Order: sequence, then C-alpha cells, then structure tokens
Amino acid sequence: MLPSMAIKEDGLAIVAYILFLTLLFLSSSCKSADDHLTHSKPLTLDDMLISDGGDFALGFLSLTSSSNKSLLYLCIWYHSIPGRTVVWIANRDKPIIEATPSSPKLVITNNSDLVLSDSQGHAVWTTANSITDTGAGAGAYAVLLNSGNLVLRFPNGTDIWQSFHYPTDTILPNMKVLLSYKGQVVSRLVAWKGPDDPSSGDFSCSGDPSFPDLQLVIWQGTRPYCRITVWNSVSVLDLNNNGSMVYQTAINVGDKLFFEFTVSVGSPFTRITLDHTGRLRSLSWNNASSSPAWTIVSERPAAACELYASCGPFSYCDFTAGTSSTCRCLDGYEPNGPNFTAGCRRTEELECGKQSHFLTLPQMKVPDKFLHIHNRSLEQCEDECSRNCSCTAYAYANWSSGSGNSVVDPSRCLVWTDELVDTGKSSDYGENLHLRLVDSSAADKKGNLVKYVLPIIACMLLLTCIALIWIRKCRGKSRKKKAQKKLMAGYLSASNELEGENIEFPFVTLEEVLAATDNFSDSNLLGRGGFGKVYKGNLQGGKEVAVKRLSKDSGQGIEEFRNEVVLIAKLQHRNLVRLLACCVHEDEKLLIYEYLPNKSLDVFLFDAARKHVLDWLTRFKIIKGVARGLLYLHQDSRLTIIHRDLKASNILLDTEMTPKISDFGMARIFSEKQQQVNTCRVVGTYGYMSPEYAMGGAFSVKSDTYSFGVLLLEILSGLKINSRQPVNFSSLITYAWRLWEDGKAVQLVDSSIIENCPFHEVLRCIHVGLLCIQDRPSDRPFMSSVMFMLENESALLPAPRKPLYFDLGNCKAGETRENIEESASAMSITTLEGR
Repeated sequence: MLPSMAIKEDGLAIVAYILFLTLLFLSSSCKSADDHLTHSKPLTLDDMLISDGGDFALGFLSLTSSSNKSLLYLCIWYHSIPGRTVVWIANRDKPIIEATPSSPKLVITNNSDLVLSDSQGHAVWTTANSITDTGAGAGAYAVLLNSGNLVLRFPNGTDIWQSFHYPTDTILPNMKVLLSYKGQVVSRLVAWKGPDDPSSGDFSCSGDPSFPDLQLVIWQGTRPYCRITVWNSVSVLDLNNNGSMVYQTAINVGDKLFFEFTVSVGSPFTRITLDHTGRLRSLSWNNASSSPAWTIVSERPAAACELYASCGPFSYCDFTAGTSSTCRCLDGYEPNGPNFTAGCRRTEELECGKQSHFLTLPQMKVPDKFLHIHNRSLEQCEDECSRNCSCTAYAYANWSSGSGNSVVDPSRCLVWTDELVDTGKSSDYGENLHLRLVDSSAADKKGNLVKYVLPIIACMLLLTCIALIWIRKCRGKSRKKKAQKKLMAGYLSASNELEGENIEFPFVTLEEVLAATDNFSDSNLLGRGGFGKVYKGNLQGGKEVAVKRLSKDSGQGIEEFRNEVVLIAKLQHRNLVRLLACCVHEDEKLLIYEYLPNKSLDVFLFDAARKHVLDWLTRFKIIKGVARGLLYLHQDSRLTIIHRDLKASNILLDTEMTPKISDFGMARIFSEKQQQVNTCRVVGTYGYMSPEYAMGGAFSVKSDTYSFGVLLLEILSGLKINSRQPVNFSSLITYAWRLWEDGKAVQLVDSSIIENCPFHEVLRCIHVGLLCIQDRPSDRPFMSSVMFMLENESALLPAPRKPLYFDLGNCKAGETRENIEESASAMSITTLEGR
C-alpha cells in the first residue's frame, strides 16, 4: 500500500506542476499581448489592446448601424470608465462594411506600416511610413500607452508613427498638437457629422490661414464660426470643481507652433473635444456623483454673441462672470442703431491733429483683422500706433514669457487701422487692448491755458511782428494752393467713374514733388512704361514714395489718370497698391504711391539670377494674394471692378513679398445689374487678354479670371506667356496643355523649385490655371471659387477643356488689329518698378 500511495502522490505532484507552468505561461502571454501588437500577432475583431495602466483600449467598434449591415471602426476609447468614450478613430470616413462581421484585421507589415484591412483583405487605412528596409522593420511593434497614444516603434525604442500626431476630434493631456509649420496650417480637429456618425462633419478647428501662427478659429465649412483666441504665449489655467489644475499652453519653437495641455497629478480624466454642434469643450470625468458622467469645464462659443462678428464693428461680446452675455459698445463709442448688428460709432471722431490717448481695456479677446508688426518693443508698438492717424488700437505680448518658446522675434505687436470686429471680454482669460480715444477737451484746455499762458503772451509780441511779414509773403502762396486744389477737384470730378460722388483725397503741390524727387533726377528713376516714368521720392518726414509721372506726349493718359485716382481712392485691401496722393499742375499729372522696395513680380520671375528668391511657399503666397485682391475687386468691395490689365509687371512686392495689384488706369466699374460690357476700344497687354475681349471687345469679371490663369501658369513655370521655350510650342498655354494632356504636368514647374515643392499643391495650381484660361467665359470659375479650390485640397475640381490657343500672330490682317490699339498708349500700362 505504501509504495502505491507514494507513486500516486508523485503523479499528482507532477500534474500540479505542469498545470502551474501552463497557467504561468498563459498569464505571461496574455499580459504581453494586453498592450502590444506584433508582426506575428495581428488585431482581429474579437481582440483588444489595453494600455498598461488599463485606462485606454484599442479595438473594433460599431458606432453606427442599420438593419442590414454594421459599420466597423478601429477606435481608441476610455476603458476604465463606464460606457465607451471614443477619443480617436483610424478609418472615420472609410468604415468597414460587414453584413456579417467576420475578420477585419490590423497588422504590422514587413515595411513597418500599420495596415487595417477588411475581411476581403482590402486595405482600408494605413500609416504609410514608406520604410522599405524589411530587416529594420521585422521587429517593429505597436503599443497602446496609458496616455491613449498608439505608438508604432522599432525595438531600439525609435518611434515610427503615433496617433497623437493625427488627432480626429479630441485632444488628450500631454498631446502636443502641431498647429502650423512655416506659416502654413498643419493639424486641425474635425467634428463628428452627428452624435452617432463619426465621419468628418462640417465643423473644424485649426489655425487661421491668414495668421496661422497667431490665432485659433472654429470653422463651419470655410467660414469662421467662432474665433477662439489670439496667442500671447501665456498659459491658460483652468480650475475644475474638484480642485485639479489644467494648463493650456501655446509653444512657438522657431517656425513651428504647438498646442499642449497638461493636468496636475491625481486629476480625473480630462479631454478637449470639438463636438458635432461646433462647440470646443473642455470636459472632466466626475466620478463623485451617484451617476458618474463627463462634466463641462469650459466651452466656446459660450454665448450667442460670441459667434464670429455677431456684435458688429466697435462692439464686443461681454460674457464676464455675473453678467448676462450681451453685446456692448467699447469705451468712447455709442450704438449705431437699435441693435448691435450695425455695431457702434465714436462719440468723438479721431482725426489727425487732435490730441489722443490710449485707454487700456483688460481681459479682452483682441479683435480680428489686425496688422502684425515684427521686432517691436512695447514702447515701439505704442509709437507705431501713435504716429498713424488711422490707427485705432494696439495690443502687445512677448513670446519669451511662455515656457518652451524659442523664436528669433519674440515680440507680438498687433495694430488695427480699420474697424474693430469680433471682440470680447471675459473674466477668465484675455489680455490688454489699448484703445485710442480723443482727449476730452474742456478740462485739458483749462489746465493747458494756465500752464502755457505766460510763455504764449511773451512770445506773442515777437510772433506778431514775424507774422505780419510772413502773412504778406504767404498770402500769395495760400491763394495759389487753394486755386490749385480747386482745379484738381474739378479735374477729377470730370471722371465718369465718380457717378456724381465727391471724393476726399490728399493732394500735394508740384513743389513738394520736385523736392521729394530732386527735380525728377535720373538717379531716382525706377522705371518707365507706356504712360510715363516712375521716380522714387522722399516726402517731408522721410516717407519714401513712388511718383508716377504722366507723359506729356501720351494721348490717352488723362482719362487713365482720372480713372486710377478715383478707383484707388475707393479701394482699401492688403493686396492692392495704396495710392497716397496726387498732383495736377498745368501739364503735369502725378500719382503718389506707397514705395515697395522689391519692385514688381517680373523682376524676379523672369530673371535667372533672381528667381531663386521665389521658392514654392513664396510663389504660392503670391498666387493666393493676387486671387484675394481680385476677389475683393470683383465681389467684396462696394463696387464691382474689372482690372483689365493683370500681368506680372503690375504685381508689386513689399518687403514680406506680399503681392499688391497696381495700375488701375484701364479698370472699369460695373453696376449691380451688369454682367458684361462691350467696348470698341480694346486696351491691355496681349497674351493676358481673354479671347472674347481681344476679338470682340467683350469683358467681364471672367476676363480678369483669364488673366489670373495666365499669370498663375507664369508663376509656376517661370516662363513668359509668349515664351518660345521649349521649342515647338507657340505659347505657354499650348505647352501647359500638352503636358497636362500627356500626364506630365509636373514638368511645367520651374526647375529652381521642382525639388522642394509639394507635387499635390503644384498639380492643383496647374489644374486651377487651366480652368481659368478656358475659352468660354461661362466655363471659367469666379474668383471666389478659385480661392476655395486653392485653399481646400479636398475640393473636387472639374476637368478643363482643351483651349483653342488664341494667338494674334496667327490672325489674318484686319480681323483683330483694327480694334486693338498699339503698344505704348494701350497695349502696355506703365510698369511701376521699385514701389
């Protein structure tokens, strides 16, 4: 008995030991697979990755469903709280459709890519790392971190890809979101389409393309819905009801702008999300109540008046604590009507010569439509606004005050020279807005009278004697000036474009112009054109200007001179050249422009030694700037204006290479009901003129669209419209179309930028250019559509039709030339170089 019992006991011990080893192996295997995904172990429908701390999970979810199919999404969600709060979706716009869900997979390929495929093996989503070294990728693995970040990395710890770099609608703590890079918007949050539809909705949140390094905006489609903030590099601190701290910070590192938020140790789950209604919310998990749920810490927009520009100019949305959110006028302003949609107006107008001061308004959301001036101190920023009669406010911040910021220019000086729109006031955030107001006159003048009365009386005796002599001498000059001003006003009133209006426009005397240009010295000559010469000048005070002098021998220049003065006096836009003043004295007709030191676009574009200055980002910036200027002329200004002579030599460049459209001598105003006008006098520059205008004298806004298309192709290729290079092509249009038709459009791109330009942007620009040069005006897009196509990569573009290659050189004599005026007087407008 004893030996047999011993044998049985030994057998039981062996079985127990084997079971122990099996359980140990299984538990070890399960643990290693909890948060890891390897090449040999894909993620299937019934699998989940769970982060090491158990806070997050990765797997397949069916977020929307119908009666006959399921839509499967690869998601990351909170695992340790009730319900499934999704924070990231890989295939939000391409769900896996399964009538009977079977075997979708997430695998790691030999190229170290994560690939999501459906049950038929079709790739639905991939990280697309393009790593071809299969030996290096053989050991790659994916891990779900307890921060909610899915990371693909090599065994040596090098990260290949991570989900934090590709947010959907949610930002998690410690997620560093790249908002902009080299002045271009990079990342954006895109809301769900509906509460149970995770596909991309209409609302998004990103940097402002006009100021990508400065402000954050919620968009509804392409329209601003709510402007969140203008960055001032100061961390925003939120205090939750449970005492936890949330820090939100903008970090500017060189040419990159990041957004990051962190929470204090021991804080509950916190996230920032853009929901399907367009609200950007900061949410915190409340586990203290009987029914745990997400609670709103803050949200934007928080009030109806916080929607973009809903309060009107010079008013602001007041949503400070303890007040009902409503529109109010800024200090020194009063309502402009029964409601605030019309905004507010000054109680006392700000004029040059009047004494003014700055009123500091704390905790303000600074207005939109500002001018960013670089490399200024606080005192210099205030001085910039003080010296400009049209400056209404300024705001200043310093990037160096924020942690992690390292930029060449840490200053942020913003000034406003027009209406103050989309302004707000809060008790939780904001900065100082310095508002310019006129000094109250009564008390100030009494004090000044006592303070200066004795010196004035002492000087009066001396001044009286001097004044008697001076008055006698200057009376003749004054009468002469008044007569000259009256002459100029009457001269300009003869323009047909005035439509019975009286314009107020600065005039200068011929003596001032002669002094500024050193009597039109050849050393100050900047350029010449069909209507005269352009000189550089320095007015009193050292202001640099460009003076366009109408040629006395020009038979058509008088009408163009009037036209240009009247039109530009009515136009104000950052992409239009600014006319400062004019002068008429006997035979002299002079226009005074702002001075632009980089001259015109053709100086760089067609010069082999200079074209390297125009890299791809600069060229794309010029293309969009010219498009914005034309859109303003056609649609956004109070007049509909056709330029009729858009070309490279009429695009001027400032110090920042910002384009400005010039030469409005040929421009025409359209009435509200006009769509097209015919003329017997065809003017402009051949090659840029649309077929219907050059052949029949018919022009419209689509004529400018055609000229823009030609200019766009020139900017992309670096070739002139009538260039014979490469050989065998009569013009740039024929060359561009042949390359597009043969699928070789990339060969059109200037060799100086081909290596460093994104091909998808270049091809889209070529596509837009070909649409703009369609033969029929009805086939060409409006400039509003051109802007939308240039700024939205996801927009579908129609296929262009083959152009007829309109060429004056191939026309029979007498068919078109009799209606086209010759070179100096009509075919080329004055080129204002160096303005």
